[in-house]
Amino acid sequence: MKLNLKKPLVIFDLETTGLDLVKSRIIQISYIKVHPDGREERGNTLVNPEEPIPPFVTQLTGISNDDVKDKPTFKQIAAKLGELFTGCDFAGFNSNGYDIPVLAEEFLRAGIDFDFSKCHMIDAMNIFRKMERRNLAAAYKFYCGRKMEDDFEAHRADEDTEATYRVLMGELDKYAPGANPDEPEKVLENDMNFLHEFSKMNNNVDFAGRIVWSEVKDANGAPVTDTDGKPKMIEVFNFGKYKGVPVIDVLNRDPGYYGWILQGDFTYNTKQVLTRIRLRGVQH
Repeated sequence: MKLNLKKPLVIFDLETTGLDLVKSRIIQISYIKVHPDGREERGNTLVNPEEPIPPFVTQLTGISNDDVKDKPTFKQIAAKLGELFTGCDFAGFNSNGYDIPVLAEEFLRAGIDFDFSKCHMIDAMNIFRKMERRNLAAAYKFYCGRKMEDDFEAHRADEDTEATYRVLMGELDKYAPGANPDEPEKVLENDMNFLHEFSKMNNNVDFAGRIVWSEVKDANGAPVTDTDGKPKMIEVFNFGKYKGVPVIDVLNRDPGYYGWILQGDFTYNTKQVLTRIRLRGVQH
Protein backbone atom coordinates (compact mmCIF):
# COMPACT_ATOMS: atom_id res chain seq x y z
CA MET A 1 0.00 0.00 0.00
CA LYS A 2 1.25 3.47 -0.90
CA LEU A 3 0.98 6.18 1.73
CA ASN A 4 -1.49 8.92 0.86
CA LEU A 5 0.71 11.94 1.54
CA LYS A 6 0.21 15.64 0.99
CA LYS A 7 3.65 16.45 2.37
CA PRO A 8 6.70 14.35 3.26
CA LEU A 9 6.47 11.93 6.18
CA VAL A 10 9.55 11.27 8.32
CA ILE A 11 9.46 7.86 9.99
CA PHE A 12 12.19 7.93 12.61
CA ASP A 13 13.64 6.38 15.73
CA LEU A 14 16.16 7.48 18.34
CA GLU A 15 18.60 5.72 20.61
CA THR A 16 19.47 7.81 23.65
CA THR A 17 21.47 7.83 26.86
CA GLY A 18 18.40 7.17 29.01
CA LEU A 19 14.66 7.65 29.42
CA ASP A 20 14.54 11.11 30.99
CA LEU A 21 12.96 13.53 28.50
CA VAL A 22 15.06 16.44 29.77
CA LYS A 23 18.41 14.82 30.52
CA SER A 24 18.65 12.18 27.79
CA ARG A 25 20.92 12.80 24.81
CA ILE A 26 20.64 11.27 21.36
CA ILE A 27 23.31 8.73 20.40
CA GLN A 28 21.70 7.54 17.14
CA ILE A 29 19.04 8.91 14.84
CA SER A 30 17.63 6.97 11.91
CA TYR A 31 14.91 8.11 9.52
CA ILE A 32 13.11 7.37 6.29
CA LYS A 33 11.70 10.47 4.58
CA VAL A 34 8.86 9.42 2.30
CA HIS A 35 7.79 11.98 -0.31
CA PRO A 36 4.26 12.31 -1.73
CA ASP A 37 5.47 10.86 -5.05
CA GLY A 38 6.72 7.73 -3.24
CA ARG A 39 10.39 8.66 -3.32
CA GLU A 40 12.30 7.67 -0.18
CA GLU A 41 15.35 9.18 1.50
CA ARG A 42 17.11 7.24 4.24
CA GLY A 43 19.46 8.51 6.89
CA ASN A 44 21.22 6.93 9.83
CA THR A 45 23.91 8.50 11.98
CA LEU A 46 25.57 7.99 15.33
CA VAL A 47 25.77 11.09 17.52
CA ASN A 48 28.29 12.09 20.14
CA PRO A 49 26.18 12.88 23.24
CA GLU A 50 29.09 14.74 24.89
CA GLU A 51 28.64 12.64 28.00
CA PRO A 52 29.35 8.99 28.89
CA ILE A 53 26.89 6.42 27.63
CA PRO A 54 25.60 4.39 30.61
CA PRO A 55 26.66 0.71 30.55
CA PHE A 56 23.06 -0.51 30.43
CA VAL A 57 22.45 1.56 27.29
CA THR A 58 25.53 0.07 25.63
CA GLN A 59 24.32 -3.40 26.59
CA LEU A 60 20.88 -2.66 25.16
CA THR A 61 21.89 -0.88 21.93
CA GLY A 62 25.41 -2.11 21.28
CA ILE A 63 26.54 1.54 20.98
CA SER A 64 29.62 2.30 23.08
CA ASN A 65 31.53 5.43 23.97
CA ASP A 66 34.21 4.43 21.45
CA ASP A 67 31.57 4.20 18.71
CA VAL A 68 30.51 7.84 19.14
CA LYS A 69 33.70 9.59 20.29
CA ASP A 70 34.56 10.78 16.75
CA LYS A 71 30.98 11.32 15.59
CA PRO A 72 29.32 14.75 15.26
CA THR A 73 27.40 16.21 18.17
CA PHE A 74 23.71 16.90 17.74
CA LYS A 75 24.45 20.61 17.65
CA GLN A 76 26.69 20.03 14.64
CA ILE A 77 23.96 18.27 12.65
CA ALA A 78 20.93 20.13 14.03
CA ALA A 79 20.72 22.77 11.30
CA LYS A 80 20.91 20.17 8.53
CA LEU A 81 18.29 17.98 10.21
CA GLY A 82 16.05 21.00 10.83
CA GLU A 83 16.21 21.88 7.15
CA LEU A 84 15.60 18.27 6.10
CA PHE A 85 12.61 17.90 8.45
CA THR A 86 10.98 21.29 7.78
CA GLY A 87 7.55 20.93 6.20
CA CYS A 88 7.28 17.25 7.16
CA ASP A 89 4.97 15.16 9.27
CA PHE A 90 6.45 12.57 11.66
CA ALA A 91 5.79 8.95 12.53
CA GLY A 92 7.34 6.50 14.97
CA PHE A 93 6.64 3.86 17.59
CA ASN A 94 5.96 5.58 20.91
CA SER A 95 7.24 8.70 19.16
CA ASN A 96 4.61 11.00 20.66
CA GLY A 97 5.52 9.86 24.15
CA TYR A 98 9.30 9.84 23.82
CA ASP A 99 11.14 10.36 20.52
CA ILE A 100 9.51 13.64 19.48
CA PRO A 101 9.85 15.25 22.96
CA VAL A 102 13.54 14.26 23.09
CA LEU A 103 14.16 15.48 19.54
CA ALA A 104 12.44 18.77 20.37
CA GLU A 105 14.68 19.20 23.44
CA GLU A 106 17.80 18.53 21.39
CA PHE A 107 16.76 21.03 18.70
CA LEU A 108 16.13 23.76 21.29
CA ARG A 109 19.37 22.94 23.09
CA ALA A 110 21.15 23.45 19.75
CA GLY A 111 19.40 26.78 19.15
CA ILE A 112 16.98 25.45 16.50
CA ASP A 113 13.39 26.57 17.10
CA PHE A 114 11.71 23.65 15.32
CA ASP A 115 7.93 23.99 15.61
CA PHE A 116 6.40 20.53 15.93
CA SER A 117 2.96 22.09 16.48
CA LYS A 118 2.76 22.57 12.71
CA CYS A 119 3.36 18.87 12.07
CA HIS A 120 1.08 15.86 12.09
CA MET A 121 2.50 13.28 14.49
CA ILE A 122 1.54 9.66 13.88
CA ASP A 123 2.34 7.19 16.65
CA ALA A 124 2.13 3.58 15.44
CA MET A 125 2.15 2.26 19.02
CA ASN A 126 -0.95 4.26 19.94
CA ILE A 127 -2.68 3.02 16.79
CA PHE A 128 -1.79 -0.55 17.77
CA ARG A 129 -3.17 -0.07 21.26
CA LYS A 130 -6.45 1.38 20.00
CA MET A 131 -6.97 -1.11 17.19
CA GLU A 132 -5.90 -4.22 19.11
CA ARG A 133 -7.42 -3.72 22.51
CA ARG A 134 -5.65 -5.24 25.46
CA ASN A 135 -8.57 -5.42 27.87
CA LEU A 136 -10.31 -8.37 29.50
CA ALA A 137 -12.95 -8.68 26.78
CA ALA A 138 -10.28 -8.88 24.08
CA ALA A 139 -8.32 -11.46 26.06
CA TYR A 140 -11.44 -13.54 26.63
CA LYS A 141 -12.23 -13.61 22.92
CA PHE A 142 -8.63 -14.48 22.02
CA TYR A 143 -8.02 -17.21 24.59
CA CYS A 144 -11.52 -18.58 25.11
CA GLY A 145 -12.89 -18.17 21.60
CA ARG A 146 -16.12 -16.48 22.68
CA LYS A 147 -17.41 -12.95 23.14
CA MET A 148 -17.43 -11.98 26.78
CA GLU A 149 -20.82 -10.29 26.52
CA ASP A 150 -22.33 -13.63 25.45
CA ASP A 151 -21.19 -15.32 28.65
CA PHE A 152 -21.12 -12.60 31.28
CA GLU A 153 -22.78 -9.42 32.46
CA ALA A 154 -20.54 -6.40 31.86
CA HIS A 155 -18.79 -4.52 34.67
CA ARG A 156 -19.60 -6.94 37.46
CA ALA A 157 -16.69 -7.94 39.67
CA ASP A 158 -17.89 -11.52 40.11
CA GLU A 159 -18.38 -11.94 36.35
CA ASP A 160 -15.00 -10.39 35.57
CA THR A 161 -13.36 -12.67 38.13
CA GLU A 162 -14.78 -15.76 36.45
CA ALA A 163 -13.71 -14.48 33.02
CA THR A 164 -10.19 -13.75 34.27
CA TYR A 165 -9.91 -17.28 35.65
CA ARG A 166 -10.89 -18.72 32.28
CA VAL A 167 -8.44 -16.42 30.48
CA LEU A 168 -5.56 -17.55 32.72
CA MET A 169 -6.41 -21.18 32.08
CA GLY A 170 -6.65 -20.45 28.36
CA GLU A 171 -3.22 -18.79 28.40
CA LEU A 172 -1.63 -21.78 30.10
CA ASP A 173 -3.24 -24.11 27.55
CA LYS A 174 -2.22 -22.02 24.55
CA TYR A 175 1.41 -21.63 25.65
CA ALA A 176 1.94 -25.03 27.26
CA PRO A 177 5.31 -26.68 26.54
CA GLY A 178 5.18 -28.21 23.07
CA ALA A 179 1.92 -26.48 22.11
CA ASN A 180 3.63 -24.09 19.65
CA PRO A 181 6.33 -25.98 17.72
CA ASP A 182 6.65 -23.11 15.21
CA GLU A 183 7.29 -20.62 18.04
CA PRO A 184 9.11 -22.63 20.72
CA GLU A 185 9.99 -19.46 22.66
CA LYS A 186 6.30 -18.93 23.46
CA VAL A 187 6.07 -21.11 26.56
CA LEU A 188 4.39 -20.51 29.90
CA GLU A 189 5.23 -22.72 32.83
CA ASN A 190 2.31 -23.75 35.01
CA ASP A 191 4.18 -22.43 38.03
CA MET A 192 3.20 -19.41 40.11
CA ASN A 193 6.76 -18.22 40.69
CA PHE A 194 7.40 -18.26 36.94
CA LEU A 195 4.09 -16.50 36.19
CA HIS A 196 4.82 -13.90 38.87
CA GLU A 197 8.15 -13.00 37.28
CA PHE A 198 6.75 -13.18 33.74
CA SER A 199 3.86 -10.89 34.64
CA LYS A 200 6.08 -8.06 35.87
CA MET A 201 5.98 -4.92 33.73
CA ASN A 202 8.20 -2.71 35.88
CA ASN A 203 10.82 -2.79 38.64
CA ASN A 204 8.71 -1.03 41.28
CA VAL A 205 9.24 -1.75 44.95
CA ASP A 206 6.13 0.17 45.99
CA PHE A 207 3.01 0.15 43.84
CA ALA A 208 3.31 3.84 42.94
CA GLY A 209 6.84 3.45 41.63
CA ARG A 210 8.37 6.01 43.97
CA ILE A 211 10.95 3.40 44.94
CA VAL A 212 12.38 0.98 42.38
CA TRP A 213 14.86 -1.86 42.22
CA SER A 214 18.26 -1.08 40.67
CA GLU A 215 21.31 -3.21 40.00
CA VAL A 216 24.19 -2.89 42.47
CA LYS A 217 27.35 -1.78 40.65
CA ASP A 218 30.99 -2.10 41.65
CA ALA A 219 33.57 0.71 41.51
CA ASN A 220 34.00 0.14 37.77
CA GLY A 221 30.29 0.29 37.04
CA ALA A 222 29.94 -3.46 36.47
CA PRO A 223 26.93 -5.30 37.93
CA VAL A 224 27.56 -7.17 41.18
CA THR A 225 26.16 -10.70 41.17
CA ASP A 226 25.08 -13.07 43.94
CA THR A 227 26.16 -16.69 44.43
CA ASP A 228 23.68 -17.81 41.75
CA GLY A 229 25.14 -15.39 39.22
CA LYS A 230 22.10 -13.12 39.30
CA PRO A 231 22.53 -9.33 39.59
CA LYS A 232 22.23 -8.01 43.13
CA MET A 233 19.46 -5.45 43.45
CA ILE A 234 18.94 -2.52 45.80
CA GLU A 235 16.05 -0.13 46.39
CA VAL A 236 16.60 3.39 45.03
CA PHE A 237 14.42 6.49 44.99
CA ASN A 238 12.71 7.15 41.67
CA PHE A 239 11.86 10.83 42.10
CA GLY A 240 13.09 14.11 43.49
CA LYS A 241 16.54 15.24 44.51
CA TYR A 242 17.63 11.73 45.49
CA LYS A 243 16.46 10.01 42.31
CA GLY A 244 18.73 7.03 41.62
CA VAL A 245 20.26 7.07 45.10
CA PRO A 246 19.89 3.96 47.32
CA VAL A 247 17.08 4.50 49.81
CA ILE A 248 19.10 3.21 52.75
CA ASP A 249 21.92 5.67 52.00
CA VAL A 250 19.49 8.59 51.97
CA LEU A 251 17.83 7.50 55.22
CA ASN A 252 21.21 7.30 56.93
CA ARG A 253 22.57 10.65 55.82
CA ASP A 254 19.32 12.65 55.68
CA PRO A 255 16.91 11.24 58.32
CA GLY A 256 14.59 14.20 57.86
CA TYR A 257 13.73 12.98 54.37
CA TYR A 258 11.94 10.03 55.92
CA GLY A 259 9.75 12.31 58.04
CA TRP A 260 9.06 14.54 55.04
CA ILE A 261 7.74 11.58 53.04
CA LEU A 262 5.65 10.30 55.95
CA GLN A 263 4.00 13.72 56.28
CA GLY A 264 3.72 14.22 52.52
CA ASP A 265 1.14 13.38 49.87
CA PHE A 266 2.42 9.86 49.19
CA THR A 267 0.48 6.60 49.19
CA TYR A 268 0.27 4.61 52.40
CA ASN A 269 1.95 1.75 50.55
CA THR A 270 4.96 3.95 49.70
CA LYS A 271 5.25 4.97 53.35
CA GLN A 272 4.90 1.36 54.42
CA VAL A 273 7.67 0.18 52.08
CA LEU A 274 9.93 3.04 53.15
CA THR A 275 9.38 2.22 56.83
CA ARG A 276 10.25 -1.44 56.25
CA ILE A 277 13.50 -0.46 54.55
CA ARG A 278 14.29 1.94 57.39
CA LEU A 279 13.66 -0.67 60.07
CA ARG A 280 15.75 -3.16 58.15
CA GLY A 281 18.96 -1.23 57.95
CA VAL A 282 19.25 2.37 59.12
CA GLN A 283 22.43 2.94 61.11
CA HIS A 284 21.92 4.79 64.38
